Amino acid sequence: MEDKAFSTFRRFWWVLLVRGIAAVLFGVAALFWPGLTALVLLIAFGAFAVVDGVFAIVTAFQRKSHDEGWWTWLFDGVLSLAIGMMALFWPAATALALVIWIAVWAVIAGILRVIAAIRLRHEIEGEWALALSGLLLVIWGALLALVPAAGILGLAWIFGVFALAVGVVMVVLAFRVKGLPD
Repeated sequence: MEDKAFSTFRRFWWVLLVRGIAAVLFGVAALFWPGLTALVLLIAFGAFAVVDGVFAIVTAFQRKSHDEGWWTWLFDGVLSLAIGMMALFWPAATALALVIWIAVWAVIAGILRVIAAIRLRHEIEGEWALALSGLLLVIWGALLALVPAAGILGLAWIFGVFALAVGVVMVVLAFRVKGLPD
């Protein structure tokens, strides 16, 4: 069974190559057009959230007759539907809201880490690392809040770099598999 699986894997080495090339192309596109990448990701998320919301609402009404907590499914569905529609019809505002939420989280989490480091300074060694991580979070959150578009573009660039790296590795793997003996 393993020999057949290996043989099939080797025979279709080109599938790995095509997948790798597609990932490289996506990565390059994401790096050169990060705004478009962010928009496409938001639209894909919006479509997912709408479908998820509709199915959660259907589930809620199916459970209504025998589940006292049916309303939680309904609430979940309405929330998913709302965020999905926002992502589809107002993608820029949705992206901005997401970055602002991340910025607020980073500032609050950073402040809490600095406070924890100060409170723990007599109990642990190296509390400076905790304080520094908090300070870096505060700085990052403030920068995101001041320049949210950079946060959105940064996310697209991360996707691009990741896709590019995965694609290159897949291309290398494809040629290694092709070169394996039968």
